[in-house]
Amino acid sequence: MLRDTQQRHGTEMQMIYGILTHTPLWVFALFVYLVWQGCQSLRTRTVPVWRVLVVPLVFFVWGVARIVTGHVSTRSLLWAWGATALLFGSLAFARGPRAMTIDRSNGHVTRAGSAVPLIRNVSIFLLQYGVAVSAAMKLDDDIVIAMIGRLISSASAGYFAGWAAAFLYRYWRAGGANGPDARAG
Repeated sequence: MLRDTQQRHGTEMQMIYGILTHTPLWVFALFVYLVWQGCQSLRTRTVPVWRVLVVPLVFFVWGVARIVTGHVSTRSLLWAWGATALLFGSLAFARGPRAMTIDRSNGHVTRAGSAVPLIRNVSIFLLQYGVAVSAAMKLDDDIVIAMIGRLISSASAGYFAGWAAAFLYRYWRAGGANGPDARAG
């Protein structure tokens, strides 16, 4: 009994080691960047508009890449991907960024501190990483696993596209007032 437990533990550790050693370095760099950005968002800060859009762009590209590079792309998977992206994009647009102070003359936005970006971004990263690991292990040959992977990726792409669109809409809507007191909400 003890010997079986030790063998299983050794096999599990070998699998984890294999996953980590076959993970591209850019994935670790992205994870560190997302944690850093999330920690920065814990406090109120003023940033250029382009910096607000970096994380949504990363997750959008990563989400779209799954459907483009996936080797299992049935019509039902494509429809599910599109419907999920549209649903999550609509939700993100409706709920999008709130309570920000816009300074269009300098191209900056001040946002209140929050733990939401840290939790959201790390959670979505871990889900996307899990999808990538399952694909690398050839688990997405199973249509159910392929569907789950595509839905996670499309939800991510749709959500961040909708969030970015809501942010830009609110930013440009505040166009008449060009100062630190221009509020969009």
